Amino acid sequence: MKIVTTPMCEEIVKLAGIKDYAVNKHPDEKDGDLAILLSESKVKMDSLPIKLNTPSQIFESIKKVSELTQNELSDEDILEFFRDYELSRKYLDCEFERNINVKVYSEFLKDIVLDMGFAISENDFDYVVYPDYLKSRVTEDVNLVEIPSHGDISKNPFERIEVRYAILESLI
Repeated sequence: MKIVTTPMCEEIVKLAGIKDYAVNKHPDEKDGDLAILLSESKVKMDSLPIKLNTPSQIFESIKKVSELTQNELSDEDILEFFRDYELSRKYLDCEFERNINVKVYSEFLKDIVLDMGFAISENDFDYVVYPDYLKSRVTEDVNLVEIPSHGDISKNPFERIEVRYAILESLI
């Protein structure tokens, strides 16, 4: 099977133990049987969509991708990947509830703020959280929190979580 993955998903493919794959921002441009890509992306070939916004999504994505291999990873194997990432470990198994309301400008950020225990509100909010690429669409002018998106952040999903979660933890 020829696997094609996007740059944002490559780390998961590697961690899952797949060694023979191609990387292309547009998987349909490569000759492949299966694309492993972010769930928001669409391709013509068969695909395995994954989510990488929260620690639990990363965990489940590694598990799902490793099922394609001869050596499926155990939960303990996958947990080892989290060892060097403090915020990823912190939010992997714990649930938090914060008395902070946020307005959110994107779906991937909704996953993150809910995972961190913030409440989402359209009208009564303490902060406005938005990705950098939507800065021009933000209409509010107080308590703005800009989060780096895919273009301006590491392709390593653990490092992305560390940066994004650290920004949001500063609100607590």
